[in-house]
Amino acid sequence: MLEMQTFGDDATRPPILIVHGLYGSGRNWGVIARRLADERRVVTVDMRNHGASRWEESHDYHALAADLGDVVEAIGGEADLIGHSMGGKAAMVLALNSPARVRRVLVADIAPVAYSHTQVHLIHAMRALDLSVVTSRGAANAALEATIPEPDVRAFLLQSLDVKGQRWMLNLDALERDMEKITGFPAVSGRYDGPALFLAGGDSDYVLPEHRPLIKRLFPHAKQAKIPGTGHWLHAEKPREFEAAARMFLNS
Repeated sequence: MLEMQTFGDDATRPPILIVHGLYGSGRNWGVIARRLADERRVVTVDMRNHGASRWEESHDYHALAADLGDVVEAIGGEADLIGHSMGGKAAMVLALNSPARVRRVLVADIAPVAYSHTQVHLIHAMRALDLSVVTSRGAANAALEATIPEPDVRAFLLQSLDVKGQRWMLNLDALERDMEKITGFPAVSGRYDGPALFLAGGDSDYVLPEHRPLIKRLFPHAKQAKIPGTGHWLHAEKPREFEAAARMFLNS
């Protein structure tokens, strides 16, 4: 079972399950989870090979979706899903493979397609950091600046650094080995007829007009919206706007 954290205790409606993206963890979503928990029970997870969850050899979307299915079964058998990036793809595959477990799905800034980019360079940068001499996240941040110039990306990655344990809380070997699967999207045969919202960053190029026919084929009732002035990490850049959009969709 994946590592979980629960916020709120409302058992009158299905819970909200939040699924983070690549190199993230459930803690990335703590602020939004706590705010949404004023109305609903909210569960965040660490995906396999991330955070405090188990390390596995495989990291493909059918396996990730099966992990989420186990969580949904454990928290009541049905849930509303919010998934970002890698987590959005895993949430989509769960909805397509096991639609009875998903009441609604909000997919944040990702489409059910393969992307040509890779995030392996970040793995190389993390692996090159000599953790035996790093005594603080500040020192790690300074050491990573040459290979990862974007401060927001460094700050995001450093949330997965265990300074005292001198280790990354990420299975870098498995993630590098399966990067093509992570940036890709698996063959699927089902479709999800429930409510779906594809919420994109206004300045992001992850969800494009040419993706819409495939989205509508797999998710016939899908709606699309954007949060202006945000990129791929829309929930971190404008958390209030993301929260408002999520509430409107999940409570409608």
